[in-house]
Amino acid sequence: MNLVLHRSLLLAAALIINLTSPAAHGQEPPKGEVLKFSFTESKIFPGTTRDYWVYIPQQYSPEKPACVYVNQDGVQWNAPVVFDKLITAKEMPITIGVFIQPGRVKAVNGEALDRFNRSFEYDGLGDGYARFVLDEILPEVEKKTATDGRAIRLSKEGNDRAIGGSSSGAICAFTAAWERPDAFSRVFSGIGTYVGLRGGNEYPTLVRKVEPKPLRIFLQDGSGDLNIYAGDWWMANQELERSLIFAGYEVNHVWGDGGHNGKHGTEVFPDAMRWLWKNYPEPVKAGAGSPQMKEILLPVEGWQLVAEGYKFTEGPAANGQGEVFYNDIPNEKTLKLSADGKVSTFIESSNRSNGQAFGPNGSLYAVLMGKEQVVKYDADGKATVVADGFRGNDLVVLHNGSMYVTQPGWDNKGPSQIWYISPQGEKKVVDSGLIFSNGVTVSPDHSLLYVADSRTHWVYSYQIQPDGSLAHKQKYYHLHVPDTAEDSGADGMRCDRDGRLWIATKMGLQVCDQAGRVNCIIPTPNGKCSNLCFGGEKFDTVFATCGDRVYKRKVKVSGANAWQPAFKPTAPRL
Repeated sequence: MNLVLHRSLLLAAALIINLTSPAAHGQEPPKGEVLKFSFTESKIFPGTTRDYWVYIPQQYSPEKPACVYVNQDGVQWNAPVVFDKLITAKEMPITIGVFIQPGRVKAVNGEALDRFNRSFEYDGLGDGYARFVLDEILPEVEKKTATDGRAIRLSKEGNDRAIGGSSSGAICAFTAAWERPDAFSRVFSGIGTYVGLRGGNEYPTLVRKVEPKPLRIFLQDGSGDLNIYAGDWWMANQELERSLIFAGYEVNHVWGDGGHNGKHGTEVFPDAMRWLWKNYPEPVKAGAGSPQMKEILLPVEGWQLVAEGYKFTEGPAANGQGEVFYNDIPNEKTLKLSADGKVSTFIESSNRSNGQAFGPNGSLYAVLMGKEQVVKYDADGKATVVADGFRGNDLVVLHNGSMYVTQPGWDNKGPSQIWYISPQGEKKVVDSGLIFSNGVTVSPDHSLLYVADSRTHWVYSYQIQPDGSLAHKQKYYHLHVPDTAEDSGADGMRCDRDGRLWIATKMGLQVCDQAGRVNCIIPTPNGKCSNLCFGGEKFDTVFATCGDRVYKRKVKVSGANAWQPAFKPTAPRL
């Protein structure tokens, strides 16, 4: 056979294959199957019952875990048909769809109503629904099989998973990805309910302040959407989009003039899926963040694990060389992190030492909860009692040798107080009345004392008087509170040299300007944070105690050490 004839036969064969493919002549692509199941065993939403459907594409093989798309309110958008076409055209990866109805708690009898869980599950903030999907529904799906016996294997990678929904189902999808970007990186939101039903109106603000997550979001809405007691859907969706753009997220949208229904969403769903899965498997990247975020964070520096395996870490404090000392309170040990990154035991039996701070003389001061004392340690770990007679929590030591200690009022025994200890060791109560006084630090010029009231969303500001007393008490710093909590959990605090206040809270590190406003929120890797300090040679590394772990992160700014001479920072922008 000559070469020209061989090529002609190959081209003819290729033409035959194209003409007989499902896409040719408008033929239908291979059709996946949709299976229906029920789920009644939820521990996260106890007592609920619901149906869910699983779409399995014909191209799926158990040899490779499939990508996943989760949708609230069951099957919407004609999704199985759309997936058949897009998977065949290789415009999205082989994806198993899981379509979940909201739960109901069945009535006790025919004369009573069911409890309808849709708003509770969908509209609220927090990680409850994400945990429900990840810990309960998806494991159940993997117990099922296709009708031809194929086992269902789902990818566990966030880059391989998308989630979507309509109205309350849309904010539910966004919340699941927001809380667990490691589990969902792609979000489709149709006529999203980002209004004041259960706190969704907070998202445009949080998106601007929280360190960006690796998410890609597609928004759809119409000018005829709802405008009712909870808010204006049309304006709320546009506000969220503007916030996502501000924070540097990958975001796309289609706006129309439709109302609160699925018509427009169904029309745009195929294009939305194409965009959400574009360039797959290239990972979705996080945004650059706000200008305020860029002022303090280095783009290539994330959190790094320092040490783990503790019970509860607290009291990080850096000495003049930038070495960090911290406590494992339940194990009654004080640890030292040296400049070479090695951790050693500094105090073998620390009497439940909590807050710590270095003084101008190089001594480490610590609050011993077990002995109701404040002590100072020399370089060899020998303790000298500075004050006793109260059960303190945290402390700060100023350049002149004076200090302030918080006494929370543990277990509601005794009042919550702030103690002043003079350089000569004289002590006195300088304030009371906070619910649970906790973290404490001073401004870089040593004129203001800051005290966290953990069981509220406030950090108080006081003006320090020449005799150590406090004046002009004010609920000054307004903190964010997670939807799953009643308080901010504000704990340890430090100032940087520009006058910002960094506060350990239940949402991570909340960074405030001098005017008392949260500019940035920096979550920690494990979602916990009790305290922080600036350490390292240039005091430009944040060390955070986070439950059983300690993390560090190099930043653009340096800490203002209270034991160093006072200085006046630049005035804030008002």
